[in-house]
Amino acid sequence: MLQDRARQLDLKLNIKPIAEFDPQVPAMWVDQVKLSEPAQPAVLNMNNASYVLATLDRAIDGCLENEFQALVTGPVQKSVINDAGFAFSGHTEYLAQRCGKDRVVMMLASPRLRVALATTHLPLGKVAAAINADLLREVIQILHQDLQNKFAIPRPRILVCGLNPHAGENGHLGHEEQEIIEPLINELNKQGMHLQGPLPADTLFTAKYLEQCDAVLAMYHDQGLPVLKYQAFGEAVNITLGLPIIRTSVDHGTALDLAGSGQADMGSLLQAYRMAVSLSDN
Repeated sequence: MLQDRARQLDLKLNIKPIAEFDPQVPAMWVDQVKLSEPAQPAVLNMNNASYVLATLDRAIDGCLENEFQALVTGPVQKSVINDAGFAFSGHTEYLAQRCGKDRVVMMLASPRLRVALATTHLPLGKVAAAINADLLREVIQILHQDLQNKFAIPRPRILVCGLNPHAGENGHLGHEEQEIIEPLINELNKQGMHLQGPLPADTLFTAKYLEQCDAVLAMYHDQGLPVLKYQAFGEAVNITLGLPIIRTSVDHGTALDLAGSGQADMGSLLQAYRMAVSLSDN
């Protein structure tokens, strides 16, 4: 597939099997997983869905066995995998299952902002019911621990969003803040964490607060990520926290309209690679 695409774009690409790796030879060293059928740019093919999962499984196994130091993923078209009969809601959930973890945390990081999510690919109508003390405790503990271990931040400062507008307005716009989020923040702060909140999302994402924090915890996907992507689209990196391996990814989707055109921006992929190296060093 790489060779076909290189020929189409008139690019010189020297591909060799990684089993023959020689650091003195300039080449792209590939551990090949064969396609079921030839891939066509922007054409979704259910017969190649198993290939996508096979490449992911090979990479995960290599990381778990300490053959690889980190995993960097590109965007994946979830719909074609599901249409082929495989239950797949995304990389994050798949990695958690393969690594035997009940809870992982999705975080996007740019050079100026880190945003973690309490819930990920969940319909908005189900978010409120999913927010409970046990969930938030696990998420915050994972976020705190990986900021220490993978980002080398000794005492992370974390801002926590409220769920409702105005963080519930003292119960007039919702009770989750008073009944769940605030008591949990108080509990974890007594254990030595440095948490602030619950704060209204519409004011939390301002310089006054962001200059004093290492990460933000948003309650749901579209509460925190639009701000980060507006600020740093193409520069941000998706990081899965709570895994026994390092995994980074791009901050965007598959962009089928750009497939095979040579016009796709690889900035986020480069940032994901650099972040993987940095986390490995830490």
